[in-house]
Amino acid sequence: MQTATNTGVLRDAVRRVMPGLRADLERLVRIPSVGHPGFDLTTVRRSAEATRDLFTALGLEARVVAAPGCEHPAVIATRAAPAGAPTVLLYAHHDVQPTGPVSLWKTEPFEPVEKDGRLYGRGTSDDKCGIVMHLGTLRAYEGRPPVGVVVFAEGEEESGSPHLATYLEQYADELRCDAVILADMGNWRVGQPALTTSLRGIVDCIIEVRTLDHAVHSGEYGGPIPDAIVALARTLASLHDERGNVAVAGRVRTKADPLDLTEEELRRNAGVRPSVRLIGTGGLTERKWTGPAVDVLGIDAPSVKDATNQLVPSARAKVSMRLAPGDDPERAMSALIEHLRSNVPWGAEATITPGSGGKPYRLEAKGRAFDAMRRAMREAWGRDAVEIGSGGSIPFVADFARTFPGAALLLTGAGDPTSAPHSENESLDLGDLEKSVLAESLFLGYLAETRS
Repeated sequence: MQTATNTGVLRDAVRRVMPGLRADLERLVRIPSVGHPGFDLTTVRRSAEATRDLFTALGLEARVVAAPGCEHPAVIATRAAPAGAPTVLLYAHHDVQPTGPVSLWKTEPFEPVEKDGRLYGRGTSDDKCGIVMHLGTLRAYEGRPPVGVVVFAEGEEESGSPHLATYLEQYADELRCDAVILADMGNWRVGQPALTTSLRGIVDCIIEVRTLDHAVHSGEYGGPIPDAIVALARTLASLHDERGNVAVAGRVRTKADPLDLTEEELRRNAGVRPSVRLIGTGGLTERKWTGPAVDVLGIDAPSVKDATNQLVPSARAKVSMRLAPGDDPERAMSALIEHLRSNVPWGAEATITPGSGGKPYRLEAKGRAFDAMRRAMREAWGRDAVEIGSGGSIPFVADFARTFPGAALLLTGAGDPTSAPHSENESLDLGDLEKSVLAESLFLGYLAETRS
């Protein structure tokens, strides 16, 4: 086992394990573990089994588990703590998003390819890199870290983690820990580490608008009779005011550290078209992290290809709203549904079906675990970590904080703003992956030094 306090020795150990770690990441990426409805869920089990085998090979007690009614298996792997040492839970998820149109990818989504120091492929950054971060850390210690570890690799995070609370209850004794590294976030930018200290919550619903019993000829009836697509479009347009702020009543908004984010960098990272203006008011980080956002994720209506000269009788859309820390998902869901219902034009019928919800979260990054992680990141990157927020939603954080209120929650990861998770051409900077593995390895050593 490497000496935890010897940074140089641990740095060399991480460097030695990186070739094998990259090969394992590539093997995981080749498993198309999309858990969304309509996809082959046997791939999620294959991914879980492959993840289990990686940790079993290190001598951990690892197994695939599934909560009652859950078709997306998880992996739990454990190594008992040395006497007097704390235990750290290492979280990641092995399921991935659908690829979207493959024609928009520059490489095959499930065939990893390196270009300019980045590895491209679905899951490279979200979140199979989290699995190999933990794997690399344990390999650097030859499977015998100076603290106890519990690896929890979830299989349904991209589907909203509906069974997470059940997992936490069912396996509470095994998952109990003093600190959590949740490796599903990312860095401020390539080469600059970050700790995420706030997450937005989320609610969503499906609205269906109907104006007719059946389709009718658009020339014969167009004019006096509204078609459902236009009625739906006008309803959806009401979700923002003229400046692009969320118009759903009562939503929480707070300030955020602007850091050094510029509009130019934001536009470049997101690929915003030159003529498009940003929406909303307030600072950029405030709009991204501590204010609400509402988006239309999909619309069911005839495609342009399948369109005919008829008035469509019904159309529906999925609406998603992100919630700032301090907002309440139940109140937000009620407000969203009421807003949509009250803005349907021309007396059209509306059926609104509530979807899922997740709580926002804000943490205070203080204590020995955070001190150890900041020290580790400074050593690994050669610069201090910054505290950032995330516009994304991870129900795990609030659920785990409720179940184990004494555990420190450290939200980090190896991705960066150009990694394009949930989009085409997802990628990971391999240099930052190595630094992330080193930081996590150092963290375990520094945390072990604080044992009482």
